[in-house]
Amino acid sequence: MTVGPPGVGTRGKVREESDARVIARSRDEPELFAALYDRYATAVHRYAAQRLGPEAAEDLMAETFITAFQRRHTYDLGRDDARPWLFGIATNLIGRHRRTEARRFKALARLPEPVEHEEPVADRAVSRAGATGVRRELAAALTGLSARHRDVVLLVAWAGLDYEEAAQALGVPVGTVRSRLHRARSRLREALGGSDPTAFREADAHA
Repeated sequence: MTVGPPGVGTRGKVREESDARVIARSRDEPELFAALYDRYATAVHRYAAQRLGPEAAEDLMAETFITAFQRRHTYDLGRDDARPWLFGIATNLIGRHRRTEARRFKALARLPEPVEHEEPVADRAVSRAGATGVRRELAAALTGLSARHRDVVLLVAWAGLDYEEAAQALGVPVGTVRSRLHRARSRLREALGGSDPTAFREADAHA
């Protein structure tokens, strides 16, 4: 499989079809699978960049779609939306790079606080957020979460999945997602003095 956007003709044929239908057809017409890349590559890349940094995001995004293509025959065609499946694959691949993720968050946590009188408000916001929107304080708090708690809170907050979709992505019951999310957010609020930036990101993702 060549990872990249499909041609105009291919997009026209599958534009109105569900993800499940595209995957089903791609089992006999492999080139059609590229439509999923066209739909979700940007979102998967953004999620990977937030967790691992922009340098690693491109490779992880490509590996996500290559893995998905190789596993397309096992996809549950009863699920019209392939986003949970794709983000689940991406999250599993990120699991192989825990040290990279930990180094990234620790590095972001060490960024100096900008001096307010030296920067306009907009510039301060960019400095605080870093290249992919991870605030210094949040990065420090995320390092204190276990891998399984970090996975669930970031799938909901950054990938924009709801609880059921996050459960599908992780292969766990919805109740487990709720429990892990509650514990993760409690720890984040404790570390951040009562605030939880991931809640705002979740609201934005579902707006």
